[in-house]
Amino acid sequence: DLIRIFVKRYGFFMENKPLAERLRPKTLDDYIGQQHLVGKGKVLRKMIESGVVSSFILWGPPGVGKTTLAMIVAEQLKRPFYVLSAVSSGVKDVREVIQKAESQRFFNTPNPILFIDEIHRLNRNVEEILYSAMEDFALDIVMGKGTGASSIRIDLAHFTLIGATTRAGSLSAPLRDRFLITNHMQFYEPAELKKIIIRAAHILGIDIEDSGAEEIARRSRGTPRIANRLLKRIRDFAQVQGS
Repeated sequence: DLIRIFVKRYGFFMENKPLAERLRPKTLDDYIGQQHLVGKGKVLRKMIESGVVSSFILWGPPGVGKTTLAMIVAEQLKRPFYVLSAVSSGVKDVREVIQKAESQRFFNTPNPILFIDEIHRLNRNVEEILYSAMEDFALDIVMGKGTGASSIRIDLAHFTLIGATTRAGSLSAPLRDRFLITNHMQFYEPAELKKIIIRAAHILGIDIEDSGAEEIARRSRGTPRIANRLLKRIRDFAQVQGS
């Protein structure tokens, strides 16, 4: 009841989607920044536009758009998108996701994209599953225990693995060698953050002046996530103070 009163009084437009999802660009043309990777004529953009995308790594500071870019790749290629966290996912989780992606073959869907966040934190057992999955597009499953254990191999549909990491140097050499390229995502320039802030303000229905967007951009530490968070906080403060 208190939330409804607050929303009604201050005119907030509430949506089911979280703020990050509402502000997330959906296409390469809407994606601002990282032009050294996705600018016209750059290798990663050519791969995406050609529809031939091999597994690759996105590494860079938190909040610079690694997950967003991975989702755009899936959207551009019209492929199913599956997400795993290396921090909390174990062998069972990886197997379930890969097998779920495999089941899509029966519905004639395109080859899926598997996105693993913080991939440098995968445990060794999960890595070993990925080796055969990435190289041979097969999943080895051990049945039983002890001397009676046996292994069966399940063929998988071809899939693309996109790994995101803030610490590329922490990736194990065997895992790193199985990716085609490693893309370094950089902090944003204030001019790029200004564009992001103006775009976000438009989506949120906020009137903002260029000078205001510039001030927010200068205080965002080169990170779109921080820029969007500051914009929302300023919006909330202004609405409450102006009531």
